[in-house]
Amino acid sequence: MMNFVLLCLLCGLYGVFGKDKDQKGKFSIPVLDVRSRQLVLEANQTLLLNCRGHMELSWAFPAGLDRDLVEVYESRCGRKSRQYCSRLQVIHSQAQHTGLFRCRYRHSTQNQTSTYVFVTDSQQPFVEQTGMSPGVLYMKLNEPLVIPCRVTNPNITTTLVKFPNLSLTPDQRNIIWNSKQGFTIRTTTFFNIGLFHCQTVIQGVKYGSREYFVHRPVSNITEVYLNSSGTVQALKGKRLVLNCTATAELNTRVDITWEYPGKGNNRSSTSKRLLRHPMHMLFYSILVIPKLQRSDRGLYTCRVTSGEQSKQQRVTVIIYDRPFIRLKPRNGSVMVAQTGQKSYRISPKLRAFPAPEVIWLKDGIVAAEQCSRYHMDGTSLVIRDVAEEDAGKYTILVQIKEHGLYQNLTLTLVVNVSPQIGEKAVALQDPGSVPRGSRKVLPCTSHGVPPPHIQWLWHPCPSKGLPAAPRA
Repeated sequence: MMNFVLLCLLCGLYGVFGKDKDQKGKFSIPVLDVRSRQLVLEANQTLLLNCRGHMELSWAFPAGLDRDLVEVYESRCGRKSRQYCSRLQVIHSQAQHTGLFRCRYRHSTQNQTSTYVFVTDSQQPFVEQTGMSPGVLYMKLNEPLVIPCRVTNPNITTTLVKFPNLSLTPDQRNIIWNSKQGFTIRTTTFFNIGLFHCQTVIQGVKYGSREYFVHRPVSNITEVYLNSSGTVQALKGKRLVLNCTATAELNTRVDITWEYPGKGNNRSSTSKRLLRHPMHMLFYSILVIPKLQRSDRGLYTCRVTSGEQSKQQRVTVIIYDRPFIRLKPRNGSVMVAQTGQKSYRISPKLRAFPAPEVIWLKDGIVAAEQCSRYHMDGTSLVIRDVAEEDAGKYTILVQIKEHGLYQNLTLTLVVNVSPQIGEKAVALQDPGSVPRGSRKVLPCTSHGVPPPHIQWLWHPCPSKGLPAAPRA
C-alpha cells in the first residue's frame, strides 16, 4: 500500500513538472499573434501587437518611433496565469515608424520573435527623407556595402543614384534591392566611393531619399613622434607642454589618447589640430599641464589608433623642486695626456637644471680665445692634437643666471712628452784622432716630461776585426 501511494505521488510530481517543462519548451521564444513575417498598414492607422511567453517580456522597435508614442500593457495570462502577456500599441502610425518590431524575454534578449511593419504613405515613400542630414557609410574594398534607403511600401521600385546623376539599376547579382534593407552592393570598388541617394516615381512625381556619403576609411599610420625625444626635465610649478604628432595616409582618421600620472586630477588640458598635405595627413594632440606638481613625474604615453592599427611614443618626465648645479671631478683633479694624441677631452661630472651656461678657462683666460685647437662639445672641453703647451690649469665656470646659481671647478692637466736627445737632431762630424791621455768632452742634451734619466754606454773599438760588446 505504501509503495502504491509513493508511486502515485511521484507520478503526480512528474505530471506537474512535465507540464511546466512542456510549457517552457512551447515558449522557448515568445509568440506573436501575427503569423506573417510582415504587416502593411496605412498612415494614421493603429498598430496593435500581442506577445506571449513564459517569462517577463520587453519590446524593441525602429529608431524612428519615439518611445513616448508607444503604449505597452503587461499582464499575466494563460492557464492559472502562468504565462506573461504584453500588448504594444501605436496610435496614428507614421511612415517613419516603418521597421522591425521585436518581442523578447527581458532577461534573455537573444530569445526573440519579430515582424516587419510597413506604414505606407504616398507622400513619403522613403523612411529616411531628403531633408535629413547626409549619413556616412564606411566601405571596405571587396566587402558588401548596404545603402539603407528603406521604403514604406514593399511594392515600391527604386533606383540608386550616384552624384551627380548616374543611375545604377539593380541587377540582382552585384546590386541587389530589398525593400526592408535598401541596396546591397556585394563587391565594392573605388567606384563606390562618393555621394549616393535613392529615388522613385509615384504617379509622375519623383521622390528622393536621404543622401549617403560612402567613405573608404584608411588606417595606415606612418609615424608617431613627440616634441621631445629624450627625458623631459621641468621645475615644480612650471608649465609642461607635450606635442604628439602623427602622420598618416590621406583619408585616414585617427584617435589620439594620452596616458600619464596625473590624468585623473583635472589639472591638464588637451587640444587637437588636423592639417592636410598633398600626400599625407598630419594630426596633432597637445597636452598642457599649467602648473606641475611632484605627482606629475613619471611616464607619459601618446597612443594613436586607426582601425586595428595602433602606434605609440613614450617620454619620461622628471620634476625638480628647485634649480641646482652639481659639479665635481670625474677621476681626480689631476689629468694626464700625451703629446701627439689626436684629441683629449676634459669632462668633469656635471648635473644642472635648468640648462646652465658653461665657460672654460685655461690659466685664467677663455680657452677658445687662446687656441683654435680648443673647442667645446656640450659641456666638455676638447683639445685637438695635444701639444706640450696645453699643460696647465683648466677651470670650468657653470652658471644659471636667472636663478643666481654659480659654481666652478679647476683641474690640472699634465702633458707627458717623450724623451728626446738634442744631439740626435745635429749631424755628427768625425771627431778624428784624439791623443792618448788627452781629455775629450762628449755632451748629451735631453728633454722630456717627466724629466728623463740619462745612461751612458761605451762601445770599445773592435779587436782584430771582431765586433766588441758594449760595456757600461
